[in-house]
Amino acid sequence: MAKTSMNMEENVASALSYVLGWVTGLIFFLLEKDNKVVRFHAMQSIVVFGTINVAAIVLVFIWIIGQLLGLLAFGLWIFLIIKAYQGGMYKLPIAGDLAEKWSK
Repeated sequence: MAKTSMNMEENVASALSYVLGWVTGLIFFLLEKDNKVVRFHAMQSIVVFGTINVAAIVLVFIWIIGQLLGLLAFGLWIFLIIKAYQGGMYKLPIAGDLAEKWSK
């Protein structure tokens, strides 16, 4: 595996970009200047979990939708951490395209 400018393995840094949702995505996006894979995963984390956070705030008064959104977010969070740790760039349909465009 390739190293990052933060002296971490690429797959570890990519997985860590998802650990605290958009917060760690933002941290890794700002700190990592060279590695395109890590920057992609960081931006995808910002786009996906930032959108989920905004939707959760908007839907806070509709309890059942909020609960379903929480379950979806948790499953997606686990899935993205695993895929990032396995290496490569797993791209979600819309968020992945945006992340790829904005992370360059």
